[in-house]
Amino acid sequence: MDIFAHRGVSANYPENTIVAFQAASELPIAGIELDVHLTADKEVVVIHDETIDRTSNGSGYIKDFTLQQLRTFDFGSWYSLDYSGEVIPTLGEVLELFAGTNHRINIELKTDVFAYEGIEALVLKEVAAQQMTERVIISSFNHESLQTVSQIAPYIESAALFAEVLVDFTTYISLIPSKAMHVSLPTAYRKSIKLALAEGATVRVYTVNEQQDARYLQQLGIQAIFTDDPEKMLVALS
Repeated sequence: MDIFAHRGVSANYPENTIVAFQAASELPIAGIELDVHLTADKEVVVIHDETIDRTSNGSGYIKDFTLQQLRTFDFGSWYSLDYSGEVIPTLGEVLELFAGTNHRINIELKTDVFAYEGIEALVLKEVAAQQMTERVIISSFNHESLQTVSQIAPYIESAALFAEVLVDFTTYISLIPSKAMHVSLPTAYRKSIKLALAEGATVRVYTVNEQQDARYLQQLGIQAIFTDDPEKMLVALS
């Protein structure tokens, strides 16, 4: 079962920062997961929330700042003073960090609150610039975004994110269309997921931080997990 570092090694470093991704790049894991939003000047930046309030010393919506303005805020000290001075990374910077590795990059489009018109094409442009089209997975809770990705670049692997249980996952994702499904940990234990796996679906589970959960998911045939602590999961699955 593959291991993806959720927002980098976010158990030990400030999430979605270069230092967290650098740590992940040195681990023998399948890949990383990150989240992207769009700035006022149409730059694709890596951060989970729509606002910078939780993970920086600033306040406000990503969409209302330019990249240059965002760079004036500290995105590390909220986690630990050891990481004071960490800045918000761009998608291009993170992709460049992994250009020389074999890690897969799961890019979650955070378009379920703000649509960020054109973000899909901008993300795909960054991916193409780093020649990483075969190594990325584009995921989103906003399945309209995945439809856009499928129209622009049908060769890119996409994954539909779900927080809720569906009766028939495989039929639904074929309508998007999407090549995989990413489901929450509780959902992974439902009958509908067992049926999806039996039908050959690709299922990845978020966010798995307990070793016993990882081992059980492996027994179920889940293909991959997203975890804040990939080193701990490596031990669990060794």
